[in-house]
Amino acid sequence: MRFFTPLLALVGIAVALPEGLISENLTPDVTCTRKTKSGDHIDVHYRGTLASDGTEFDASYNRGTPLSFVVGTGRVIKGWDEGLLDMCIGEKRKLTIPPELGYGQRAMGPIPAGSTLIFETELVGIKGVKKDEL
Repeated sequence: MRFFTPLLALVGIAVALPEGLISENLTPDVTCTRKTKSGDHIDVHYRGTLASDGTEFDASYNRGTPLSFVVGTGRVIKGWDEGLLDMCIGEKRKLTIPPELGYGQRAMGPIPAGSTLIFETELVGIKGVKKDEL
């Protein structure tokens, strides 16, 4: 299992969240009655790049399988536990995650120490929740 892992905004407007996390909603037309919350088992597709030079370091799309985990349990980086809250199934977000919410001052595989990370994320599913047919 890979541990490269991944907020909330209007399209074209980035929103800064606690501790420097920035989120940009890439799909403003997606609405739902049930959004992600802490404790949900979710499936997320993602592409991770370095903010410094755009180098891609990991992507679930390349493997054809989304990452599955429970939000808010510390199984992924803090930037994902915070940045993937309040999402609708089918929603896409771009997360800019500062080192403090990523891997901090330690290198992790191809990710240099102190890196700001960019993740393009897509919420594929929430276990036990059907996608709204709006």
